[in-house]
Amino acid sequence: MSQSKTIKKILPVTGMSCASCAVNVENMLKKQNGVLSANVNYANAIANIEFAPETTTLDTLKKLTQSIGYDLIVDESSTSTENIEKKKVDDFRSLKNKTILSIVFSLPLVMLSMFYMDIPYEKYILWALTTPVILVFGRQFFIGAWKQAKHRTANMDTLVALSTGIAYLFSVFNTLYPQFWNKRGLDAPVYFEASAVVIAFILLGKMLEERAKSNTSSAIKKLIGLQPKTVFVINEKGNQKQVPISEVSIGNILLVKPGDKIPVDGIVTEGSSYVDESMLTGEPIAILKEQQAKVFAGTINQKGSFQIKAEKVGSDTVLSQIIRMVQEAQGSKAPVQKLVDKIAGIFVPIVIGIAVLSLLVWFVLGGESGLTHGLLALVTVLVIACPCALGLATPTAIMVGVGKGAENGILIKDAESLELAHKVNAIVLDKTGTITEGKPEVTDIIWEKDIDIQDMSSILYSIENLSEHPLAEAVTKYLGTKNTVSVPIENFDSVSGKGVSGLYSGTKYFVGNNEFINSKHIVVSETITVRTNLWLEDAKTVIWFANETTVRAAIAIADKIKPNSKEAVSELEKMGVQVYMLTGDNEQTAKSIATQTGIKEYKAGILPSNKADFIKTLQKQNKIVAMVGDGINDSEALAQADVSIAMGKGTDIAIDVAKMTLISSDLLLIPKAIHLSKQTVRLIRQNLFWAFIYNVIGIPIAAGVLYPMNGFLLNPMIAGAAMALSSVSVVSNSLRLKWSKI
Repeated sequence: MSQSKTIKKILPVTGMSCASCAVNVENMLKKQNGVLSANVNYANAIANIEFAPETTTLDTLKKLTQSIGYDLIVDESSTSTENIEKKKVDDFRSLKNKTILSIVFSLPLVMLSMFYMDIPYEKYILWALTTPVILVFGRQFFIGAWKQAKHRTANMDTLVALSTGIAYLFSVFNTLYPQFWNKRGLDAPVYFEASAVVIAFILLGKMLEERAKSNTSSAIKKLIGLQPKTVFVINEKGNQKQVPISEVSIGNILLVKPGDKIPVDGIVTEGSSYVDESMLTGEPIAILKEQQAKVFAGTINQKGSFQIKAEKVGSDTVLSQIIRMVQEAQGSKAPVQKLVDKIAGIFVPIVIGIAVLSLLVWFVLGGESGLTHGLLALVTVLVIACPCALGLATPTAIMVGVGKGAENGILIKDAESLELAHKVNAIVLDKTGTITEGKPEVTDIIWEKDIDIQDMSSILYSIENLSEHPLAEAVTKYLGTKNTVSVPIENFDSVSGKGVSGLYSGTKYFVGNNEFINSKHIVVSETITVRTNLWLEDAKTVIWFANETTVRAAIAIADKIKPNSKEAVSELEKMGVQVYMLTGDNEQTAKSIATQTGIKEYKAGILPSNKADFIKTLQKQNKIVAMVGDGINDSEALAQADVSIAMGKGTDIAIDVAKMTLISSDLLLIPKAIHLSKQTVRLIRQNLFWAFIYNVIGIPIAAGVLYPMNGFLLNPMIAGAAMALSSVSVVSNSLRLKWSKI
């Protein structure tokens, strides 16, 4: 089958409730003729499909997905996307309400069961409080379990539905017909509170999981939001007409006003302005765009206005490619297989088998009380095997770990990144805004001898205040902190890309680059020349200030390295993590920054897509890669990395795509995050060990394995208490992390 004849699509999947659902959909799609590859990601509910259109169609794949209880959204219109987002918001609101209500109903249940057991009609009150939790708030688990049963699979829904459902039905029977047990000399216990509390706990876990998952779609939504919805088209007569962006065609002439986002990729045909392209390049200095210069969708025009000829529109723009690449990188990851869901696939059938086997063995070998003891054993096994401890083992450790991270300025969005961070052995750092501050600042200034610095500062400040150049802003900001006063400048003139000039008290002054000053045949003193050469060696940008005959001052401007960047690099290397730096900046600047911070591996002149490719290369070498960035240009690489970390002072897009955010943008928090991951993973393993030991010991005892030896048969009431105790022990163990240092 020819690769050129295949189509790749990234489509939403609805109706999934756990990681097993994603596996079911993925396996079903892979079986369809014409599908070359299918990857369904439960974390962001996206299917990444490659198929041959002559063999199968999207409608066929949709029907196939619907046949197993889910849905594939093949409508790619903006209206459909908005409807999906609205449904997600509504579903989360519904889940939140069900969680709160289930907790509200469960609290009095626990109180009644523990402290008010002798009040009249106690069992009927418990029944009344439990029924809404089981049949209304927890209905989704029973629906999910039924879906799994129809396709001969099992997951957490199955375990929750069976244990709570049987405990509930058993309790209802004992409430209505207690004499069945009383005639046999036994009590008729009820387990209403156990079934309700389990539902409440599991719903709470689901709600927290959904909240974390929602961040991915909001990142894509914000990327799409960078493109304006309407644009001004210039017709043949020169008149402006505002039209939707979807109506723009290649060759149209568009007007870009000051402050506007550029709507499409194109070429400047008239006018000029500085354009902020940091969302693509990550570099802080705006770029001058004159006639024939290329501009890109999503970048921001600054003060001037210009016209462009549309060259790439819709899905062909660089911005659209970034959006698509982010989606592909996110969707290409293996589905998030929650450990508990993996175990449940084996654990559930085993538990059911043990419960049924217990009933049969008791019925056959138990004599007169065989059926009674068999029924009790069946219910006790299912109650004691309730997934509460197992379900809480990972989430409680993660919740405490996430809280501990937040206390230390590390925002962690999901369990996967926290679990994986301790395995990181390669870390890729963006330069601008990550290692450096991310904005041009004046680092040095040298004045010529025998001048009035205060007067000269005022003239320089006033001229730069009239300039639109982004470096002029750095100069005015610096001089402004020195309480420099403004003076009136006459005959101000700007030479694009070179410099500016102005008249003060009959003397003409110039501010600009070396080429601009040389063209005026202005003399530079040896002292200033020596100093500026040193600045240039350090990859700093130099601005010259002169009158008509001599240079009065030279100003060095650079993107400063953050105070803790060097120490952070050193810490990471001590931990055995290899550090790489990637930047779109030039070789000289990259080398200077790498030398100053102690980074041995770096690459300069890197485009956004190359960053993601570099990470893929490291991953092919079996490295677990962390990416740290702050710009939209880093979003694809962040999505590709195993662990993605954004700077808190970076763009919303980077923060949303990344799974971790450093609030203070201090790189020293990265070693802390890795150490926190080690502590949390250790805690998860301890919790799972105790949860399993509890089941390994508890289930055989519940089945009656000790009865032949010493006549001991576990009461379901004690089983319920043991289940609760196991949950308390898991939560208590997790809370230990709160008091530890990272």
